[in-house]
Amino acid sequence: MAEKPPLKNHIIMLPFMAQGHLIPFSQLAHHLLRRHPTLTVTIATTPLNLTHLRSAVADHPNLRLHPLPFTSSDHHLPPNSENTDGLPLPHIIKLFHASAALEPPFRRLINDVVSIKTKKTPPVCIISDVFMGWANDVAKSFNILNYTFTTGGAYGTAAYCSIWLNLPHRNVSNDGTHDEFSVPGFPESCRFTIDLLHRFLRAGDGKDEWSRFFQPQLELSLQSNGWLCNTVEEIETLGLHVLRNYIKLPVWCVGPLIPTQMLKKDSGLDSGSGVLGQIGQRSGKKPGVEPEECIKWLDSHPVGSVLYISFGSQNTISETQMMELAKGLEESNKPFIWVIRPPIGFDLKGDFKPEWLPVGFEGRIGKQGLVVHNWAPQLEILCHRATGAFLSHCGWNSVMESLSQGVPLIGWPLAAEQGYNAKMLVEELGVCVVLTRGVHDGITKEEVSGVLNEVLDKSEGGKGEDMRRKARELGELIRASVEKNKGSSYIAMNDFLNTLPCVFR
Repeated sequence: MAEKPPLKNHIIMLPFMAQGHLIPFSQLAHHLLRRHPTLTVTIATTPLNLTHLRSAVADHPNLRLHPLPFTSSDHHLPPNSENTDGLPLPHIIKLFHASAALEPPFRRLINDVVSIKTKKTPPVCIISDVFMGWANDVAKSFNILNYTFTTGGAYGTAAYCSIWLNLPHRNVSNDGTHDEFSVPGFPESCRFTIDLLHRFLRAGDGKDEWSRFFQPQLELSLQSNGWLCNTVEEIETLGLHVLRNYIKLPVWCVGPLIPTQMLKKDSGLDSGSGVLGQIGQRSGKKPGVEPEECIKWLDSHPVGSVLYISFGSQNTISETQMMELAKGLEESNKPFIWVIRPPIGFDLKGDFKPEWLPVGFEGRIGKQGLVVHNWAPQLEILCHRATGAFLSHCGWNSVMESLSQGVPLIGWPLAAEQGYNAKMLVEELGVCVVLTRGVHDGITKEEVSGVLNEVLDKSEGGKGEDMRRKARELGELIRASVEKNKGSSYIAMNDFLNTLPCVFR
């Protein structure tokens, strides 16, 4: 049998094992392939994650998926735990530490690529997740370049890295009299507060299991040849200034990494739109409601009237919060779509119990609400003209999807850098109101209905109208960033490609 021709212009991608990382990596792969058709892009991750990617990514002859062997039970994880989805917090940190077990098979993959017998070493470089900093050591051992990809925004990434690496909150008083602190790299006037931090970071002291993962991996990522950031230059002025000064490496803004159909002018759709069905589910998972049914429901409501609620692929809220949220939704009389999962402390992949909601809630809300269990066609919902606001955990993928459509947010940050994202959305962009934070803060139905009425209010000069105006302006900037030959993100992608020896050698 004749040998296969060697791969040329090869980029190998290494995402972290979480939905919010896999999706933007797959989108980045398609953006690179569209821009430079001679590239070969390989995404390397565990077998079960590849299964989801195969059903979520579009076919491309130069896009390859490479399995990295991984047995979760070897790391004291439940069987088939290859992703953060549905894992409780104690298991999530085990998965973080277990991700280092991918280094040997990843190293073998790189060795196989660079060892192909040709007249010269096949051009190759790596794009690795910010949480997979060990890839920099692999790249150096083969004398190839590695670029770090942060799937978050610039502000959130800068805050996340600086706080983990410096633990500035350790100097804050524990008596509750002073909970503000400055973060290295940020202006002194930009103060952070303890309630922005997840509880495992609040307790971080450099020796705990969370610090022992994040500190070395982030330090290693600072040794890469440059960073890619899933954001747009024009919307994150402060965040990009801080990030670039802090990491002291080139940063290319290559966002928004969302389907191009969402970025078309006036992409708002209805049941008669030709866009329906083209956007698709990037998660590779079956939604709890078919897109056509969801769009039909949205069609029955006025423009900008519907609240969309989702806490991302791996988050949920407490029982008491869920109950108050439901009561507040009903009391507000605002139409809503709620993507709902079992509350914290229960199996997120298990059956939903009626007692977690007010008695008769789903039957009583009628036309007002659409409750979707587990997964919803989020992109289609955000693109619909009836969607007026997004109650979100403020994960960066959701933020970019929402703002690209000019949809303001109601923040309920739960983990990771979400608190910093919400802070930026409120203070820097003015497109968000924070309802509450985390799963332990109390919330009342009156607070829920009050915020909903404020944000969805269409009165001229009101806060809701101001947020929508600013969100629309940001949407225009985001769409302009991808314009061929002149958009900032389009140019940044070209600038990045021009640095790659694997393209121009």
